[in-house]
Amino acid sequence: MDTTFPRLMLEHARTRPDAPALREKAYGIWQTTDWKALAEEVQALACGLAEAGFARGQHIVIVGDNRPRLYACMLAAQSLGGIPVPLYQDAVGAEMVFPINNAEVAFAVAEDQEQVDKLIEIREKCPQLARIWYDNPRGLRNYREAGLDSLDVLIEQGRARAEREPGFYDAAVAEVQPGDVAAMFFTSGTTGNPKGVVHTHQTLLDRARAGADFDKLRAQEEVLAYLPPAWIGQNIFSYAQWLACGYVVNCPESAATVTIDMKEIGPTYYFAPPRVFEGLLTSVTIRMEDAGAVKKWLYKNFMAVARRVGPDRLDGKPVSFVDNLLWKLGNLFVYGPLRNTLGLSRVRVAYTAGEAIGPDLFTFFRSIGINLKQLYGSTETAVFVCLQPDHEARADTVGVPIAGVEIKLADNGEILVKSAGLLKGYYKNPEATAEVLTPDGWYHTGDAGFLDAHGHLKIIDRAKDVGRIMGGANDGAMFAPKYVENKLKFFPHIKEAVAFGDRREKVCAFINIDFEAVGNWAERRNLPYAGYTDLACKPEVLGLIRECVERVNADLAQDDKLAGSQISRFLVLHKELDADDGELTRTRKVRRGYIGDKYQVLVDALYGGKSEQFIETAVKFEDGRSGRVSATLKIIDAKTFGSVRKAA
Repeated sequence: MDTTFPRLMLEHARTRPDAPALREKAYGIWQTTDWKALAEEVQALACGLAEAGFARGQHIVIVGDNRPRLYACMLAAQSLGGIPVPLYQDAVGAEMVFPINNAEVAFAVAEDQEQVDKLIEIREKCPQLARIWYDNPRGLRNYREAGLDSLDVLIEQGRARAEREPGFYDAAVAEVQPGDVAAMFFTSGTTGNPKGVVHTHQTLLDRARAGADFDKLRAQEEVLAYLPPAWIGQNIFSYAQWLACGYVVNCPESAATVTIDMKEIGPTYYFAPPRVFEGLLTSVTIRMEDAGAVKKWLYKNFMAVARRVGPDRLDGKPVSFVDNLLWKLGNLFVYGPLRNTLGLSRVRVAYTAGEAIGPDLFTFFRSIGINLKQLYGSTETAVFVCLQPDHEARADTVGVPIAGVEIKLADNGEILVKSAGLLKGYYKNPEATAEVLTPDGWYHTGDAGFLDAHGHLKIIDRAKDVGRIMGGANDGAMFAPKYVENKLKFFPHIKEAVAFGDRREKVCAFINIDFEAVGNWAERRNLPYAGYTDLACKPEVLGLIRECVERVNADLAQDDKLAGSQISRFLVLHKELDADDGELTRTRKVRRGYIGDKYQVLVDALYGGKSEQFIETAVKFEDGRSGRVSATLKIIDAKTFGSVRKAA
């Protein structure tokens, strides 16, 4: 698109000034900002930033939840030719040091006291961080930090500047070009320091429009912005596409109220990673297990109809008169109320991405009439590479290449992408840029996969993680750890999994139970437990997880290429893997190498034939305190199966 984010905002303000642009729930009441009011606030903020010394080409950190004024600050910075750098709001202060220093950030906007405290804490390590503004003043009244002020003060200073120089803002916006840098997003840093991914107005808006055209998005859509703004997926859905389409973005009051806020808003365009859909299904399952006999009967019988009929109805396939009638009855008594309870009753298009979604989970939501589809993309591709068309949604693929995208496979099976949405480069890292971008414009995704007979892309694993079994009965067999981990996580009782096996004679795994789901399972069996560690060590729980592992093994045996990836031994970890402990990225991706090194004693026990192993681990609690968790973990042998196709 031959335009910029600020110009799109001003166009909406000119053509539909009174239309709602943003909503924010505060103290239980939804407050609406129309396009005209947004444009006025952005102008004041931009002039205020200019008055403070913020200039073209400079970076400004934005850290906090989705808030209208933080969105306005991004637009204000872009209006001046500046570059907003959103950071994860749940990151600890130490994690912000590298991005701030790498981007030479002197200006920051923080949502509230929590984020201000982090920025003040790291100021000694970031001496160039001169100015910090905050949105929510609660708890900050008595702060006397140099360079700290509220956004209200910045807005007043900006209005004064606008009165003195009435043409300043329009001239600044006119100077910004589509090819200018619009934002920088830091990757999750699964290995080493994160990299700053540089995107222009053109790259972000090209993909935003391509995705909008694909699903015929309109200005009437309602979106709930509840995922981290630092994640490019959230940024595309609730910022780039918001400005490209002009729909309404709704900001929930807090993470704790998202479920309630979803019901009130009823989004029509919805995005969530698989873990969110897993959480929704887990909550439904738990509620139904505690329901009365009549509700249980209705749910069981009508869900059987839904699984048989629902996906075909959604895909436009013919369904018999009787089945159609039964589904409509189910919709009246079960599916409709269930969609309403989940806040998904008005969803027209729903997407999931980031990790593989289990076929049962995928089928469940499509069965009850939710048009859930998958997409494929990354920070470097401005998200939209492949999308699933309506009537062609499948659990084992991620869709077809959309307009403006070319895909080809390297000799090693790696997926290469060419599109107008590719990153400009990694900030101050030409070596890393050269590794992923070829001279003729192809981007190395790092993912291994293939296009199936229908033109849909299927992802196997990260190309660098695809290994080989060495020795034993499966010598030379392919090992795809992420593929195995995802299959394990398809079970509601398993939250995380880490598989090992490259250059070893067999596959072993660490498993995290889902505390809520397994806790409910235990309570219904009158099985007492004192906490996560105690529950994870229960023999009954180990038996439950063993059943899940062996079902995965049986499934892997169906594919002669992956039959060697069956899990021979596993253990259930004594603590949940946590981003604060360095075991997960902020986007909840497993840092497999780090975990293997940290728990080397457990890896050695798995491969050394031991039946149990003592472990003590340092942990960080939510309130900032440190402690230690210890346990003697049982190591379980799992049944493996011969390859069905080989046997045939």
